[in-house]
Amino acid sequence: MTVTRILGIDPGLRVTGFGVIEKHGNQLVYVASGCIKSKDTESLPERLKTVFAGISQVIATYGPAQAAVEKVFVNVNPQSTLLLGQARGAAISALVHAGLPVAEYTALQVKQAVVGHGKAAKEQVQHMVVRLLSLPGAPAADAADALACAICHAHGGQGLGLLATAGYRVRGGRLIG
Repeated sequence: MTVTRILGIDPGLRVTGFGVIEKHGNQLVYVASGCIKSKDTESLPERLKTVFAGISQVIATYGPAQAAVEKVFVNVNPQSTLLLGQARGAAISALVHAGLPVAEYTALQVKQAVVGHGKAAKEQVQHMVVRLLSLPGAPAADAADALACAICHAHGGQGLGLLATAGYRVRGGRLIG
């Protein structure tokens, strides 16, 4: 049986979540999760350095073979989007610097993979992460999002909601045999 260790990243300028899981065949096993926090008093370059150094430390500690990062969504405030993009860039730079292959997933893809539909609430994602990884309690929100990203990657980005559709047609949103 092939074992693959996957690092999921939920990038943020103040808080970057990380989650490490292993895929043992079809089974997912929790390894670690947490948050990399920068101080509001730090300059932007210092905060980006904190993200880069934190991800580098996680890689050195847990030795993942693959990485998955959540894509930036465009929100109402363009400045926030730009800052989030820079934090994401620092995280991806750390991953690439370590020689890891990096996959990217939208929030919709992550929610689809973990919950079964793309419009799931954060609480639903957290709950499913706990169930899928048999955790004793819910991790912090950013860590749960990072674990969800890793789970999405482990499932090939296909989602738990994906059905075996060979020999079926879709009519009116339903599978017909």
